[in-house]
Amino acid sequence: MRGLAGHCLRATDLTGWVRNGSNVPNQPFGPIGQTSVVMLLSRICTFISTAGLVFLTLGRGAALADFRLCNNASSRASVAIAYTDGQTWVTEGWWNLKQGACETLLRGSLAAQYYYVYAMDERGGEWKGKAYMCTRDREFRIEGRENCLVRGFDRTGFFEIDTGKDARSWTVQLTDTNQPGQR
Repeated sequence: MRGLAGHCLRATDLTGWVRNGSNVPNQPFGPIGQTSVVMLLSRICTFISTAGLVFLTLGRGAALADFRLCNNASSRASVAIAYTDGQTWVTEGWWNLKQGACETLLRGSLAAQYYYVYAMDERGGEWKGKAYMCTRDREFRIEGRENCLVRGFDRTGFFEIDTGKDARSWTVQLTDTNQPGQR
């Protein structure tokens, strides 16, 4: 909080101002003592600093409570995610991430322990698994994971992400190395 505190005046900086300006006769609110002004300004600065700290803390916390994916592979990747909203399965895609880019796929605190991801790169490589979900070639949001082909969708294998029972946020890193569930 050094940045906010640096904008507040120290009590010693106020001595000349209070002595030269606050005890002038016929002030609208009467004479104000040096100690009262210093205490008032000190409390205002403390309030501003505390409010700023709370705002920054809440802002940081909100930004961290997401499901994110970073593309650390050597080429652009197209990404889809699947999850349950408690009642039905939802699959969404496509996010196109250039090399080195990160994207928030779901905003807010995680509501489930398991999420599923599928990705493919420009060279035909895939990050896939054995959890089959419905997808399509263009942007989509599909509810349900059964009868994909009958409903006119593709059937695609997603890999599972176990975020743990208490995770509020999670980031998946796509890489070129062969790891379980990837490539």
